[in-house]
Amino acid sequence: MIRIEQLTKQYGETTVLKIPEMDIPKGQIFGLVGNNGAGKTTLFSLLLDLIQATAGTVKIDDIPVHSSEDWKKKTAAFLDDSFLIGYLTPEEYFYFIGELRGVSKEEVDELLTGYTDFFNDEILNKNKYIRDLSKGNQKKVGVVATFIGEPELLILDEPFANLDPTTQIRLKELLSEKAKDANKTVMISSHDIQHVTEVCERIAVLEKGEIVKDLKTTSKTLRELETFFTK
Repeated sequence: MIRIEQLTKQYGETTVLKIPEMDIPKGQIFGLVGNNGAGKTTLFSLLLDLIQATAGTVKIDDIPVHSSEDWKKKTAAFLDDSFLIGYLTPEEYFYFIGELRGVSKEEVDELLTGYTDFFNDEILNKNKYIRDLSKGNQKKVGVVATFIGEPELLILDEPFANLDPTTQIRLKELLSEKAKDANKTVMISSHDIQHVTEVCERIAVLEKGEIVKDLKTTSKTLRELETFFTK
């Protein structure tokens, strides 16, 4: 699904990301962890062609992201609130995303009924603009919007941040459900190694822009990550 080759990002003389090679197959739920400044958001931005690589390539389904937009049809992402449109209501935003992905209003409404408990009666039919919602509720809007149109690749940066414990648990369930589809790939970046360990079948650790661990999740993974980050 994702192929990275000799990927480098530099700002001046400083190298912020250097990944010689990485493959993420279709159907995998992949976690990315690391301290602040490790390069997680930089990697996601390169995957989504939001910034230009200094060298190397990123391919989604063998499509180079920097030279074609065909990969966008099968990809959905939410990195931060800049992906939202603050002057729209949540409903207007969902319909807008649906229109971009060829999903009718009726289909969007049907999809939203499946997230009633996730929204906790705080999102829909409140006559509020997205900019007036709490950070947690903005996060809910952004995450659910990625589900519209059933994209093959989901990329979520810090999806658990600003969510209350009940909603975090529900989100883990939703992501695990998505991962059961062999045609879907999910990439998650998070500071919360426990959540990532519970959800992801594979976890990579970024440190100073380089992958220093690439683990298949087992019962020992959480302890291994805790040891690594407290060394």
